[in-house]
Amino acid sequence: MSKTPRIRIPPEVKKYVFQRDQYQCRSCGKTNVETNLSIDHIMPLARGGQNDISNLQTLCFTCNQQKTDNIDPRFRRYFQL
Repeated sequence: MSKTPRIRIPPEVKKYVFQRDQYQCRSCGKTNVETNLSIDHIMPLARGGQNDISNLQTLCFTCNQQKTDNIDPRFRRYFQL
């Protein structure tokens, strides 16, 4: 499995993902009023994930730091590991 190169996520894609995820962390449920939110790859680029919009999710800073380059267990069943 080769690492996918990191590209800058365009502002309009970030806005779409935040809106799609209702401005809530997909892991703990905190909103943008409670914490700083960021865009994260569900399947990490380091593990062969893609820069596709379907591989992006909203996470708060804390959950993103805890996840690091691991695979979110909620999505593990969708990937051959």
